[in-house]
Amino acid sequence: MNEKMISKLEILAESAKYDISCASSGTSRSNKSKGVGNAHGWGLCHTFTADGRCISLLKIMLTNYCMFDCAYCINRQSNDIPRAGFTPRELADLTIEFYRRNYIEGLFLSSGIVRNADHTMEKMIRAVKILRDEYAFNGYIHMKAIPGASNELISQAGLLVDRMSVNLEIPTEKNLKLLAPDKDHLSIYQPMRHIQQNLLENIEDRKKIRSTPKFVPAGQSTQVIIGATDETDNQILQLTAKLYKRPSMKRVYYSGFIPVNGYDKRLPVVQEVPRVRENRLYQADWLLRFYDFDVNEIVNDKYPDLDLTVDPKLSWAIRNPQFFPVDVNRDSYQKILRVPGIGVKSAKLIILARRHRKLNLQALKRIGVVLKRAQFFILCHEMRGFKLLHSSEEYIRLSLQEKPLLEAKTTNMPQQLVMGW
Repeated sequence: MNEKMISKLEILAESAKYDISCASSGTSRSNKSKGVGNAHGWGLCHTFTADGRCISLLKIMLTNYCMFDCAYCINRQSNDIPRAGFTPRELADLTIEFYRRNYIEGLFLSSGIVRNADHTMEKMIRAVKILRDEYAFNGYIHMKAIPGASNELISQAGLLVDRMSVNLEIPTEKNLKLLAPDKDHLSIYQPMRHIQQNLLENIEDRKKIRSTPKFVPAGQSTQVIIGATDETDNQILQLTAKLYKRPSMKRVYYSGFIPVNGYDKRLPVVQEVPRVRENRLYQADWLLRFYDFDVNEIVNDKYPDLDLTVDPKLSWAIRNPQFFPVDVNRDSYQKILRVPGIGVKSAKLIILARRHRKLNLQALKRIGVVLKRAQFFILCHEMRGFKLLHSSEEYIRLSLQEKPLLEAKTTNMPQQLVMGW
């Protein structure tokens, strides 16, 4: 690899690092004869950053030139930063070279917008077609769909890649127009709808002809920036709940605002990335997807923001003592699943184990229940009384507050926190 390519790689990898909507999962693209790469099963892949963190995909931009001037983006048109761009051939060659060296097993491809949305999408598709057709590369590919791109190009891209994403960035139209005057929600939702419609049509086509190529088998995702504008957690999670009603939407990612353009007066002055809030939103998102919670149970007009001192599941339980105690030997799976300290796996094991014997605290501990949390909300065999009746809300909060979160106001927090259900 020559020095020019290395320089481009450094610039464009740095420009891509703020987009977090690139987890590789949910696809089953397996290798074919005489091909290279494999995204079978979870489609996991790995490379390493300079600080030793494991990164699943080669995360790169086709170019960081951009015609838009979004206040929160490091690649905005008005920024005086090093600019670079790959040709589709260069990007494909780079990806396959990294794969053959066992650095990566997949690609996350995004781009700044040059000329217009369709022109940019065409160049990205060309790079992916070279990988798929010329190199027979069957590894995981996640590609960003450019806001405003035509349905024809979305259709072409969806048959080549495993997942596509269109980032909402700002949850409300008013604040999006304030910080990104060149964008609007219509141009963002348009490719989202195209992806969904094409996916549903593809499912029907595959029922008739099984050899029909799959369209974005890992679905689509999006990203929301939190902390750059004044939206409440209620507004963000209400939007999330609506997005998850779309059959093609697999993940919503929450990105704490990073002040990369501190000179822009439209942006808030922040000293730290809001990691705690970001983590609480991911926990609430988990409740929506896997714990059968309604968004209005987690946040609503009375409680517009998530409690930063305890996780959303515990916060809901403390606010709703009428749902407890839950008898682990008698109550339904849905009720048991709502107990803090009991996760999906533990709840299923409880249902299976109680068929053979009455469960006590020791049995629950062996199953994997976090008794420090669950003890306030359950009844079980040989348990003496119901602790919630004899414990104040303040006592429970103080007992179960997560130490890393309490220290977050004065220390730097890790990127990911233990969810601790």
